[in-house]
Amino acid sequence: MILSGEEIKRNLGKGIEIEPFNESQLGPNSYNLRLANELLVYDTFPLDMKKKNTAKKIIIPEEGLVLEPGKLYLGRTVEHTTTDNFVPMLEGRSSVGRLGICIHVTAGFGDIGFSGFWTLELFCIHPVRIYPNVEICQIYYHGIQGDTSRKYCSQKYQNNKGIQPSLFYYDFEKKK
Repeated sequence: MILSGEEIKRNLGKGIEIEPFNESQLGPNSYNLRLANELLVYDTFPLDMKKKNTAKKIIIPEEGLVLEPGKLYLGRTVEHTTTDNFVPMLEGRSSVGRLGICIHVTAGFGDIGFSGFWTLELFCIHPVRIYPNVEICQIYYHGIQGDTSRKYCSQKYQNNKGIQPSLFYYDFEKKK
């Protein structure tokens, strides 16, 4: 079952944390998250799953930045979230999708216990100008049945401080 907006609000401080929280971003069954003013772009190709790939930081100016098609941009949310008793899910807003911007490639699913900023995997199908602090995506919450003692505790992305490039190479290091 998906929580209503009012249920999200009732659970703030009781299994859901959203910082900063602004009631104007609360919807009927989700909460809109904003795009921070920085992006990461990989700068060495081909990318390699077994290695740490380098990326450069781009600041999104107030007058906006045009995203180029065929390029992956990693962004992050302004809001830091923590979810202990629900499954958080992230989706792009329909108005953003109708501009041809995709918000995540495969990472729209969160785990119980995740705490941090959401890294967004942005790409577009044609050039489009984006701006910092726009409500670009929405988080919604599913109830869960069963034992919830196994919480997300990956050292890769938990308690992150900003945009997280792929840390997939850690998986190969664990196998050594």
